[in-house]
Amino acid sequence: MDYRGTVKLDRKTKNLIKRLKPGDIAVIDHKDIDEVAARSLAAAGIKVVINANSSISGRYPNPGPTVLKKSGIVILDRVGSNIFDQLREGDQIEIKGNKIFLNQKVVGEGELLTEERIDELLKKTRANLEKELEKFVENTLQYAKKEKSIILGLKVPEIKTSLQDRHVLIVVRGQDYQADLRAIQTYITEIKPVIIGVDGGADACLELDLKPDIIIGDMDSVSDRALKSGAELVVHAYPDGRAPGMERLKKLGLNGVTFPAPGTSEDIAMLLAYEHGASLIVAVGTHSNIIDFLEKGRPGMASTFLTRMKIGSILVDARGVSKLYRKSFSRKDLTYLVAAALIPILIILLISPPMQQLVRLLVVWFRLTLGI
Repeated sequence: MDYRGTVKLDRKTKNLIKRLKPGDIAVIDHKDIDEVAARSLAAAGIKVVINANSSISGRYPNPGPTVLKKSGIVILDRVGSNIFDQLREGDQIEIKGNKIFLNQKVVGEGELLTEERIDELLKKTRANLEKELEKFVENTLQYAKKEKSIILGLKVPEIKTSLQDRHVLIVVRGQDYQADLRAIQTYITEIKPVIIGVDGGADACLELDLKPDIIIGDMDSVSDRALKSGAELVVHAYPDGRAPGMERLKKLGLNGVTFPAPGTSEDIAMLLAYEHGASLIVAVGTHSNIIDFLEKGRPGMASTFLTRMKIGSILVDARGVSKLYRKSFSRKDLTYLVAAALIPILIILLISPPMQQLVRLLVVWFRLTLGI
């Protein structure tokens, strides 16, 4: 089957997603496509993904390629990094089989990933997962020994937003974050927690008409719109104080404070809330298992392990809450519901004078008919 379309390319998938339009062909350099990236690509309405790298390298069973295939997206895999030298943004290309044509000239080729091939590759990765888990645990413990004094004794920056004795909702653009946010919509409306968006999590909030009070992160995957929304800005800096994200804020004419720390931005968001007196921390979309961290390319989860140990007494992880209880109405349920709604109506009718007279007439008619 042939595919034609406009090329959009970027070595960073999260940057490319912002420029994609329906029908585009996305050219990426993404080893082990993760689920969040895959869902974002699918939401953009593209029809083909050309990956310079291996979509499934064999390290672990990453779900991204499966998500793409279920969305009807063609994956041309391992075409090589030189594809970025052969193509330019906006080029009109054609894909025939496993070959890429520009102006009727072959400029690259790769492997078409079918569902069968994806399943085959994923089976091999599951056999390798035990080794990856062993390395992951060892790295976590090693980093935990090195970072325990840093994580547990971090100097937290002062902020303007008051968190004392308040609920804090921390939103990360992780798996099922949209469904989980919708599932706790009543909680958000009634309690009105302070909302902290972690990088792209701020955009996740805006998508559902929730305005973040604080945005924290290295500022590389959050939109200008979110940064200009009026939220207080906290830049995640390296432990030595370097903060590349601050340069972006300056270019936008915005101000913020830095938070030098190792680990992930979602970890320091939790520590910020904890140290400023939050009574409860509700986390949505956070990363908390080995697959999450392998997808982010991290060798361990020391900072997350230490952070959750420190704040565990007030932390509620809302990830997956949308899957906790799902029940659809059956016909039987609907019948009971209608019957229950009719009962009070029938009672009102029966005790009303006109209805009582009608009942008496029916009784008289019944007796006359039967000769009673």
